[in-house]
Amino acid sequence: MAENDAMPTLPKKCGPYISSVTSRGMNLVIRGIVLFFIGVFLALVLNLLQIQRNVTLFPPDVITSIFSSAWWVPPCCGTASAVIGLLYPCMDRHLGEPHKFKREWSSVMRCVAVFVGINHASAPAQKVDFANNIQLSLTLAALSIGLWWTFDRSRSGFGLGVGIAFLATLVSQLLVYNGVYQYTSPDFLYVRSWLPCIFFAGGITMGNIGRQLAMYECKVIAEKSHED
Repeated sequence: MAENDAMPTLPKKCGPYISSVTSRGMNLVIRGIVLFFIGVFLALVLNLLQIQRNVTLFPPDVITSIFSSAWWVPPCCGTASAVIGLLYPCMDRHLGEPHKFKREWSSVMRCVAVFVGINHASAPAQKVDFANNIQLSLTLAALSIGLWWTFDRSRSGFGLGVGIAFLATLVSQLLVYNGVYQYTSPDFLYVRSWLPCIFFAGGITMGNIGRQLAMYECKVIAEKSHED
């Protein structure tokens, strides 16, 4: 009886995702901070590429460096990345559909690379010439759905991606309407028609990173429990 009591046991709600390393709240904070800085980094890189390719235009007096141009973009993207990265594993757990498709960091890094490639393909000055913006948008939509199929394939991931694309596009429309920034050659009200595709792919990418962070922490708990 004493031997059975001494045997270490895993948390009942661990499943494929972490419930806690020290505490549930602390784990959420740590993962949120990591996701925030990943989102900030990606925002800085992608925003710099967009400015250099003349896709987005900010007032010339604020474009002095990568950090001073549109200072509010990286924090907003970082916050959104943290929310999305924490929401995906949470939705999987509550729906009872743990995501187990291609759960390794190499797959996540490939997903990030494909997302950056999709964002790069949205530039107007590429070697591939499109007849019109609709053809470009349809191509990016197909690439974004291909990214979901290759690295996600979950119903919750697709649904959250669509919701994220809708909300992010709506916010962008409002920001452009109020003169915060503008797009060159807008063809979908005040923004570019391919923008929802970028947001969809970004949501899938950050969701995969969030899922992998949750999966990794759960593995750490299991290894520590076996060592004890």
